[in-house]
Amino acid sequence: MNGEEGVAQQVEESLEKIRPSLKADGGDVRFVRLRDNGVVEVQWLGTCLICPMSVMTLRAGVERTLLNDIPGLKRVEAVAG
Repeated sequence: MNGEEGVAQQVEESLEKIRPSLKADGGDVRFVRLRDNGVVEVQWLGTCLICPMSVMTLRAGVERTLLNDIPGLKRVEAVAG
């Protein structure tokens, strides 16, 4: 497994920590890609697409968890599907 694949696997594992709370409210998050500059792109699914709190969830939940779990990441951004 190369470095990028290893980081992608780490992102997936880290997202698994967050998914139960998102799914409890009918939402989810999908890993899209890791950009060369250390930015992770995710896509909101389900009710997260229309939730007015999704920006706060992205920063306080998803981004905080990923940055704590995976050294070298810089930011997490939500992208359209």
